[in-house]
Amino acid sequence: GRRDPSLRGTTAAGCSRTDMMAEGCEPALGDGDVTPGGAQQRAWQPEEALMTELSELVQKVVKSSSWWERHGMDISILACSCLLLRFLCLRSAQAIPFLAGVLILGVVHHTLTVKGSHLASHNALTESKSWGKVWAIFFIELCSAFTVEQATYNHVKIHHGYTNVIGLGDSSTWKLPFLNRYVYMFIAPLAVPVLTPLVALDLLRNVEWKAALRTLCCMFLGFYCHYWLLLHVSGFQSPWSALLCMLVTRSLLAHPYIHVNIFQHIGLPMFAADRKPKRIHLMSLGVLNLPRNPLLDWSFGHSLISCHVEHHLFPSLSDNMCLKIKPVVSQYLKQKKLPYNEDTYSSRLWLFLQRYEELMVHAPPITELVGIQ
Repeated sequence: GRRDPSLRGTTAAGCSRTDMMAEGCEPALGDGDVTPGGAQQRAWQPEEALMTELSELVQKVVKSSSWWERHGMDISILACSCLLLRFLCLRSAQAIPFLAGVLILGVVHHTLTVKGSHLASHNALTESKSWGKVWAIFFIELCSAFTVEQATYNHVKIHHGYTNVIGLGDSSTWKLPFLNRYVYMFIAPLAVPVLTPLVALDLLRNVEWKAALRTLCCMFLGFYCHYWLLLHVSGFQSPWSALLCMLVTRSLLAHPYIHVNIFQHIGLPMFAADRKPKRIHLMSLGVLNLPRNPLLDWSFGHSLISCHVEHHLFPSLSDNMCLKIKPVVSQYLKQKKLPYNEDTYSSRLWLFLQRYEELMVHAPPITELVGIQ
């Protein structure tokens, strides 16, 4: 029942030689605790061995998988979403086809901006670094209006490197404590299409002027292409009606987008930077999977919905590969008696409505590492 002092100061990323799929492995704050005798603590080796063993099991699955399984499936979903832009039903004067067109355009937008940007930020769309940079600019800057450098740093290096570590990767950027629970959960998400470009513009202050100029050009091109398609392909007669359609489609899945980002980390164990477990414990404790959902699986990707634990352990794998390794990871964690968090969407929603003040307003309590040996 006593907390193991050897776990103080261990790395959040915990990279091993076989963990080449787990990018964003940053040295933790306070690494290298030393005993009074001067010998560095080495009691973390069992945890390191667990991650090495799991990585080798996953590598076997990856090596036995075809290119279609590793990348082709997700590329096809993104390509299909791009093609659907040319076959919108918004020209119809009838209500049902028009509403179907709005739904299709909303799903397409979120597939490109959420699924595409997420995979591109981890270079999970291709094994080529050069093409990875191209896809990152296309999906993150042109489609999503964020600068690649800041999006990658904040998500890959900080959130993944220090998942649920207070002050670093604790998902605090999603908290708006001045809003009450109902406004935050049900009304505020409608403002996501307006807030996204404003936040993106604010982030440009932290990048070089060349990157900022590139991002501004891509942002303008992305918005203009969406606007142009509505006017010239969908047949909107008024600029204001086209802008209104842009607002509606871009906020269509904003509620689950906000909910998913908070449900899968906030409310789970939180750690101080100098008192956190090794990578495999950090991710098994601080990450949660939601059930599979056809709409969200398509729009957001498996790695953000039902395979989030797998994604945090092996972030450079594509959505389809995260789904394929899910049985291996879940069985291994349960076999080693490590947490494998799963919960339903409705259960998490009810939890946040009940404990909103504790989870989203006040600072979360730091978890003491009890029972991790």
